[in-house]
Amino acid sequence: MRIAIRAFVCSVVMISSTVAAQDSSAVRRFGLRDIFELQWAADPQISPDGHAVVYARSYYDIMKDRARSNLWIVGTDGGAQRPLTSGAQDDGSPRWSPDGARLAYVSNASGTSEIHVRWMDTGQEARVTHVPHGPSGLAWSPDGKWIAFAMLVSETPTSFVQLPAKPEGADWGPPLKYIDGLRYRRDGGGYIQPGRVHLFVVAADGGTARQVTNGPFDDGAPTWTPDGAALIFSANRHPEGEYTPLNSEVYVVSVADGAVHELTTRSGPDNSPALSPDGRFIAYTGFDDHRQGYQVTHLYVMNRDGSGAHVVTEGFDRDLEAPVWSADGRGIYVQYDDEGDTRIALVSLDGKVMPLVSHVGGLDLGRPYPGGSFSVSHTGRIAFTETDPDHPADVAVTGARGASAATRLTRLNDGLLATKELGKVREMHYKSSFDGREVEGWVITPPGFDPSRKYPLVLEIHGGPYLDYGDRWTAEFQLYAAAGYVVLYINPRGSTSYGETFGNLINHDYPDHDYDDLMSGVDTLIGKGYVDPENLFVTGGSGGGVLSAWIVGHTHRFRAAVVQKPVINWYSWVLTTDVSEFGLTYWFTGAPWEQTATYMKYSPISYVGNVTTPTMLITGEVDYRTPSGEAEQFYEALKLRKVPAALVRVPNASHEISSTPSHMMAKVAYVLAWFEKWKQR
Repeated sequence: MRIAIRAFVCSVVMISSTVAAQDSSAVRRFGLRDIFELQWAADPQISPDGHAVVYARSYYDIMKDRARSNLWIVGTDGGAQRPLTSGAQDDGSPRWSPDGARLAYVSNASGTSEIHVRWMDTGQEARVTHVPHGPSGLAWSPDGKWIAFAMLVSETPTSFVQLPAKPEGADWGPPLKYIDGLRYRRDGGGYIQPGRVHLFVVAADGGTARQVTNGPFDDGAPTWTPDGAALIFSANRHPEGEYTPLNSEVYVVSVADGAVHELTTRSGPDNSPALSPDGRFIAYTGFDDHRQGYQVTHLYVMNRDGSGAHVVTEGFDRDLEAPVWSADGRGIYVQYDDEGDTRIALVSLDGKVMPLVSHVGGLDLGRPYPGGSFSVSHTGRIAFTETDPDHPADVAVTGARGASAATRLTRLNDGLLATKELGKVREMHYKSSFDGREVEGWVITPPGFDPSRKYPLVLEIHGGPYLDYGDRWTAEFQLYAAAGYVVLYINPRGSTSYGETFGNLINHDYPDHDYDDLMSGVDTLIGKGYVDPENLFVTGGSGGGVLSAWIVGHTHRFRAAVVQKPVINWYSWVLTTDVSEFGLTYWFTGAPWEQTATYMKYSPISYVGNVTTPTMLITGEVDYRTPSGEAEQFYEALKLRKVPAALVRVPNASHEISSTPSHMMAKVAYVLAWFEKWKQR
């Protein structure tokens, strides 16, 4: 099977190249090999005076098949940018000292991840930690003398099993794993090593890092109080916290003696605490947990001692994150998604939300998912990652409090994309056939698009399912378009960025009428006249994999499907995933042995007897979010029924099967090859 698949992967690449060569109107199209040439900006940190931005400039190392990053600096006046670090290493998490004279960051240039400090006037640098694990969440003390951070503290488990000593030189193989926790493995990290994440402080000019927090808990990134005496952080320190994973609180810990005090107590997440400049108030995000699938995250403010907690944005029906106080303490900057667009806004203390920035860019180069980050100077200038359908994340800045239009400071991919003709992205709105509700989607037409022609269609479905697509850069969809396909991607009911009501239309009812939303989008696009109704294809990953499998079990209209990293059987999934407690508590209302009929009603495996569509399944071999056994169940069932099927297992891949550039390239090649194999000529 693998030899045959390789053959038609090569075939589709040759076909795509021939089509591009014969199209005289086409400039060079974006191709599989171009994935390795992409660069992107992350974590832009504006200096306190607002004159410069330091950011992580990332790229792919084609020889090592992995992402690398170095730090670069660029003036907010648009001046030339220059590197601060260089080499085949990973530098990130830049953070300016309060006076802007130094820069702390994390680098593995010495072989292990350590905190480094750079003096900006001389360019001199020093490594200030010698720690066993990678530090994260760097935060300068107000006086610039200390740096707080979070780090894993390893634990050595004590075995209650006593075995005879093995003879000298004997090889008895690796030791057995003894597991007694609810969550014993983590997608992307493998089996969880004994240990907890705690907070530390280290002198900014170097020395021994001192542990501040302790206990059987994982503590979040620290924030200093203005007097430098304490750290504020979020964590789930409840005795049975692993059974209530969303129930985090805000805590304060004394740097001097490690005394911890709880500041919030409600049932639900309390995250991302931020201190007001005068230290009187704490802003944070969260919601009252009602155990439903989707719950909007609001902005809260409380007094420094935890009293007077109240929601600030009760009437704002969007998820808010990453709160940052304005320098005058009269407002709070936040990031949020609105109808597929990531924005930054300033929220006044009486709850008024003033949008300042749009098109904030994410870090997913493959698909148009939300993300990105921002920082704010003392002058109110905002630095952020900006993206559009024609480029990955760059660095951009605004004037004070968004008073002037955003200025794009970097163009990291002009050298590559200036020579390419990309597919054009157009927004699309239509009514769902189920209830007439408006649904938003986007269409990418191929380079050299001619509306009088008929094109094959790829319906690409996002994961989550509580997530959203938008008009953002997407390498994978551009590759589909470059191969001659019209690409349709949609935010069906259940998608975020449209409010809590829209998101919860699939609460305890997934998948179901989101299918109608997707089919209505396909029908709307066919009605425009340039889509060939005999050449429809569908694919999607994770939640999109669920819906792709659901679709082929409910209709025969697609020529072929590629189901990526799906849930096929909710019963088996909830007992093997690394987030089983979420499935039990939020996606269903009980255990599968108590509600077997309900679990199977929403499982694509229940409808596999209806499938006639040629279906390929793609799964990561170490995926612990939707374990590979899910895809294997569907594949085996199709093979037993003699339905054309193939299974692609991605070696060493977790749920993010496109985490390396070669895997992203190969995944797209397999998808296109499968579609070409079944396309009607």
